[in-house]
Amino acid sequence: MDDRGGGTVGGTVDRCDPGGRAWIAEAIRLVEADANRSADTHLHVFPLPPEWGIDLYLKDESVHPTGSLKHRLARSLFLYGLANGWITRDTTIIEASSGSTAVSEAYFARLLGLPFVAVMPASTSPEKIALIEFHGGRCHLVDEPGAIYDESRRLAAECGGHFMDQFTFAERATDWRGNNNIAESIFEQLRLERFPEPSWVVVGAGTGGTSATIGRYVRFRRFQTRLAVVDPEGSAFYGSFEDHDPGRTASGSRIEGIGRPRVEPSFLPTVIDRMIRVPDAASIAAMRWTSAVGGRSVGGSTGTNMWGVARLVTEMRARGERGSVVTLICDGGERYAGTYGSDTWLRTQGLDIAPYLVALERFLETGDLPDVGPDAPGGGVT
Repeated sequence: MDDRGGGTVGGTVDRCDPGGRAWIAEAIRLVEADANRSADTHLHVFPLPPEWGIDLYLKDESVHPTGSLKHRLARSLFLYGLANGWITRDTTIIEASSGSTAVSEAYFARLLGLPFVAVMPASTSPEKIALIEFHGGRCHLVDEPGAIYDESRRLAAECGGHFMDQFTFAERATDWRGNNNIAESIFEQLRLERFPEPSWVVVGAGTGGTSATIGRYVRFRRFQTRLAVVDPEGSAFYGSFEDHDPGRTASGSRIEGIGRPRVEPSFLPTVIDRMIRVPDAASIAAMRWTSAVGGRSVGGSTGTNMWGVARLVTEMRARGERGSVVTLICDGGERYAGTYGSDTWLRTQGLDIAPYLVALERFLETGDLPDVGPDAPGGGVT
């Protein structure tokens, strides 16, 4: 019988590669050792008036080795790619990123001795580009932010590399049941607090992976904590959530790391209790206000989180509720010195943060965040 056909009986195809398997095992050990060397990130208390009966905690993801929340995602994506056999000892890693994920993936690629290319919008801050290059990565800039996906696929096909595709695999790569994910870490750190089960956890969405992990975890553990996702102007997520339209598109966000021009595959709206749309001027005002009041430099996406927190705490106060609220310090403000930290940049963008700063000062004095500007009352879908 001719044994060349695909359906013959009795044939075998052996693709076992002991050397390749040994390299993958060592690569996984190196990635896990990196996590083992790092203590868990801190959960800081943010100063609110004690008579409010509301405790606010900021989980400081800026203390990861690469300085942002995306260090967790990059670690998970590398482990996922290694365990799936997508990443081998000769693989060039390609990623579409607005900055922080690429910084973290460049770190892990260098740890494993692999080339790394970040496909990024040309508008990405120079500080983030410098960090990627510091970690040994190469930046490939494109003028149109929506083109980063196809360009990443093209580059991966051209060099025989692997497109990590954080926007598809973020919610799959993280074990949402636990394994020291960010949700398990938050609840363990709250265990001895007076309100150990928070009323709200507030996060932004870039890939949607963090909100998916937290939303699944609170349901799996049968907590009654609600999840609020804040979304900057120009992002497609809020409109999609409001209209139940996964095909929604938008112009894109000026707040790096969150907001997308399309609804990403990792975004899971069914685990979200509320979305809050936040004007860019409010995000930047809250970034500066949080740094001043809390004493820790934070980035723009943290400001978006904190504007949403102020809205929710205002509601809790109006209802006489006591409890706790948790949000994230996604990264540090030093990455945005030339943009969100620059008054000159604000003027070029036509952004006036002064009314939002006044509103935040009033919030801290009275517990009430007033409506501001043409975007009042701030937007919210429950």
